[in-house]
Amino acid sequence: MKRILAVATGLVTASMMIASASAQEVKLTLHHFLGPKAPAQTQMLEPWAKSVEEASGGRIKVEIFPAMSLGGKPPELYRQVRDGVVDIVWTVLGYTPGTFPRSEVFELPTVHKGSAMQTTVALTGAFDLVAEDFKDVKPILLHTHGGQAFHMVSKPIRKPEDLTGLKVRTPSRTGGWTIEAYGAEPVGMPVPEVPEALSKGVLDGTLVPFEIFPALKLQELTQYSTEGAGGTRFGTSTFMIAMNKDRYDSLPDDLKKVIDDHSMGNIAAQYGAVWDGIENGGKDLRKSKGELIELTAEETKAFDDRGQIVVDRWIKEATGNGLDGAAMVEKARALVIEAPAK
Repeated sequence: MKRILAVATGLVTASMMIASASAQEVKLTLHHFLGPKAPAQTQMLEPWAKSVEEASGGRIKVEIFPAMSLGGKPPELYRQVRDGVVDIVWTVLGYTPGTFPRSEVFELPTVHKGSAMQTTVALTGAFDLVAEDFKDVKPILLHTHGGQAFHMVSKPIRKPEDLTGLKVRTPSRTGGWTIEAYGAEPVGMPVPEVPEALSKGVLDGTLVPFEIFPALKLQELTQYSTEGAGGTRFGTSTFMIAMNKDRYDSLPDDLKKVIDDHSMGNIAAQYGAVWDGIENGGKDLRKSKGELIELTAEETKAFDDRGQIVVDRWIKEATGNGLDGAAMVEKARALVIEAPAK
């Protein structure tokens, strides 16, 4: 009898060990280019990771690696996740020009109105319009920030002519076109390089949202910031949180569902609102040191007229590449207007 009990006990123990192994933790690495105290990490990536971990009952663990701490440079993040070097990345689509031609439509000046939530909801709601751009990864969230404002070292900007001949940092290809349309010289660089470029005089200013002020200390490096009437902006940048497709496919179905429940339309409004909210802290820093210029409606129109040049250029190129550029712009504008704003 003792022998039978021992065998039975051994079988139960073995079964428990097998069950434990099947429910063991899935570790996912998440790599991005900003520091650990940047709002992108503290207000989006960390809450998202925590929610995923809780929804999985602790079976998923997301480990965040900020500031390119797993190696490489920001423009390499897309390739890292596509090729499986890391499991998940957060990155700017414009860091890999030409890879996401459809998604650019949502960052064009006069398409984005100045609300991250509005454009993020529109972008995720129109995924069929841009899906081909993401065929090699598993998109978790496509989003924008509040939009680009001008932040200048020493010159206030109130009309496009004020930018003539100045060197201004651009985050993307379409951002470069926008700066050119305003008469300035675009300088492409990842955002972590901006502070040094401003301090050394390589740049006269930069086109970024206000949310980045705390991370880059732009209130110490620039004197003037300019946005359009009613907080409108000069285009925006599109971002993505994306997962390696093979890594996603390797998950059991119930954990795939956890990821899906924390993806795209299920989280677009939530994190769009976060990006709108974190603009306020940067604006407060600007107001505490330097000047925040809000253009009049008439002054804003002068920039919008130049912005239409960028839209027309994008339509012409997209059409030449076999896309219906005009229809895409029309649909993107309609979706942004229909989406809830901040």
